[in-house]
Amino acid sequence: MEWHTSDAQSLRIIDREIGEHAFSPSEYEIVRRVIYATADFEYKSLIRFSDQALQAGAAALAARSTIVVDVPMVQVGITPNIQKTFANPVYCSMEALTRPQKEKTRAAWGIETLARRYPEGIFVVGQAQTALTALIELIEAEEIRPALIVGTPAGFVGVDVAVARLKDLLVPHIRIDGRKGNAVVAGAIINGLVDLAWQAYGKENSLG
Repeated sequence: MEWHTSDAQSLRIIDREIGEHAFSPSEYEIVRRVIYATADFEYKSLIRFSDQALQAGAAALAARSTIVVDVPMVQVGITPNIQKTFANPVYCSMEALTRPQKEKTRAAWGIETLARRYPEGIFVVGQAQTALTALIELIEAEEIRPALIVGTPAGFVGVDVAVARLKDLLVPHIRIDGRKGNAVVAGAIINGLVDLAWQAYGKENSLG
């Protein structure tokens, strides 16, 4: 991401208002990106990183792993940065060709279809809680083993249960605890992770 003077000023304000924190430098970069994108400081206490989440995600990006997202808004938000860096394929569950199924939403059925196609991919669920639940069920059934899951759907029915199940899985993930979240948050997390990974792996990849 290219930063301008106004961006730097905004980030300084965020740094000042957040003050002391317990995040690692890489985690903090993700947190401040989310706050910058949303102007909501509550995310400081809502974002959770599993062990090795950032390391696993960065390595998967550098390995050109496929990225699967739940809604077009996430796809549009991350694709320009992806194209300028690692150029990973990015697929959206809403655009997946699937047979209709009454029991599941379009996003859930689409992400399930793509997950079976790319079982070790990076999965980004910014909006559809049903898509997150579908992913979790596939992981629990040991059908897929994602490199990373970013789960930030907002919701009132079942989202807390889905997030709790994600927390218990031994899969690298970044999640939002509670009802809050949206596609903008998911996009900010991935774009921050892409920039961190490019700093770590970019020169090596550009030379290769």
